[in-house]
Amino acid sequence: MQRAVSVVARLGFRLQAIPPALCHPLSCAQEVLRRTPLYDFHLAHGGKMVAFAGWSLPVQYRDSHTDSHLHTRQHCSLFDVSHMLQTKILGSDRVKLMESLVVGDIAELRPNQGTLSLFTNEAGGILDDLIVTNTSEGHLYVVSNAGCWEKDLALMQDKVRELQNQGRDVGLEVLDNALLALQGPTAAQVLQAGVADDLRKLPFMTSAVMEVFGVSGCRVTRCGYTGEDGVEISVPVAGAVHLATALLKNPEVKLAGLAARDSLRLEAGLCLYGNDIDEHTTPVEGSLSWTLGTVTSGCPSPSLKKNVAMGYVPCEYSRPGTMLLVEVRRKQQMAVVSKMPFVPTNYYTLK
Repeated sequence: MQRAVSVVARLGFRLQAIPPALCHPLSCAQEVLRRTPLYDFHLAHGGKMVAFAGWSLPVQYRDSHTDSHLHTRQHCSLFDVSHMLQTKILGSDRVKLMESLVVGDIAELRPNQGTLSLFTNEAGGILDDLIVTNTSEGHLYVVSNAGCWEKDLALMQDKVRELQNQGRDVGLEVLDNALLALQGPTAAQVLQAGVADDLRKLPFMTSAVMEVFGVSGCRVTRCGYTGEDGVEISVPVAGAVHLATALLKNPEVKLAGLAARDSLRLEAGLCLYGNDIDEHTTPVEGSLSWTLGTVTSGCPSPSLKKNVAMGYVPCEYSRPGTMLLVEVRRKQQMAVVSKMPFVPTNYYTLK
């Protein structure tokens, strides 16, 4: 059995911030890519567009990847994550439907409380990771990965039809909203200027519908993929560019792309589906401490100024502090098993 663990490389361990299989420059010969509502906005702000999970997204802007990463840690950055699949699960049997597909206890979620959960197959392998929120509006709000869009949607739709055929009250609606992530220690301060709600009453993994900088009908969820305090804002398409523009007027905010998103989530010890977890990984294996055996994700950490990675090793080598030899470009380098996360998280919770 292998256990998922984390490592900090001591010598010469150079890893790419974006997995080559998931991110590459655009070319005419490649597939037709989907565009988010902010595509032209990205180009106007110097976004370098790449292909990611079937979408054209900015990998970075005029600032370097490292500068963008560190700005997020010290101030806050705005990410376009509109490629994520957003769905509503409707009906009085919505919880029954979702609990038949995920490992989480959805029935125990309080109104407007969310949880990270997993779609799994019959063998216990992870089909995708997702966030499920029990909204006070009478539906479940689900956000899952763009790379798993088709299979996630088919999974949920098949279960809806199955339960409907049993006379159950369930339904599914795909949201075409844009999704913006404002991440960093000053994110709440920036957002507070544009909302009437008191964000001090919105702790980590809770959400509320509110008007944001004049755009009504936005769902603001206190969560993110960087380890920092921040929010994800589901915003009607017509208001997406207005909202992004309003946020950028604050000098605390800079645009950030996929490169910074990947190194930030790796420092925070957050898995990337398809790299660190997949259908051959069980939830138990995927939730244990991280290090190298097989490298699944890795990059130079701008915050630590060291190289970090996630991966798998046999259980007997998974204890923190264990020294390992890692093969990098046919050369062996020293690394050490580390506890996760590499950089402490700074989520906002009620004291």
